[in-house]
Amino acid sequence: MQKQQGFTLIELVVVIIILGILAVTAAPKFINLQGDARVSTLQGVKAAIQGANTLVYSKAALAGVEKTDSTSIAIDATTDVNIAYGYITAQKDDIVAATDISSAEWVLDESVAGEVKISQNGAPEKCYFIYKAAAGEGLLPTYTYDLPVLSAKAFPEPEDC
Repeated sequence: MQKQQGFTLIELVVVIIILGILAVTAAPKFINLQGDARVSTLQGVKAAIQGANTLVYSKAALAGVEKTDSTSIAIDATTDVNIAYGYITAQKDDIVAATDISSAEWVLDESVAGEVKISQNGAPEKCYFIYKAAAGEGLLPTYTYDLPVLSAKAFPEPEDC
């Protein structure tokens, strides 16, 4: 009688089933695709605001009002945006008008004076950034993430979103 070498087909199938179950339960913990996507969209909105601010500042400089602490400027034939020191003010309506982001997809919270907290609809509460208008002549607007526990972070991480 010969001695059997190797695995039987049943043993291989059982091992594959066990590995499949482990992959289905463990993979979502290691691959946070939704968090990565939310952080990417937040960075996209931040970039849209920065780009809009660049264009608005250019228009303000051409009009000679970049040193004014409070005025408005026309960004197209029908839309005016309030500016402070050449940059978009921290007001929901001005940000939406300048960037054309959808207020149905984004939450722009003005509950704190002088800043707008921007987050995606349905996102966890730690998934946001704060826009603050320029505070003075020659100063830039700021984009911060000020959750006290996570103050070392400059922007939300995928695990926050």
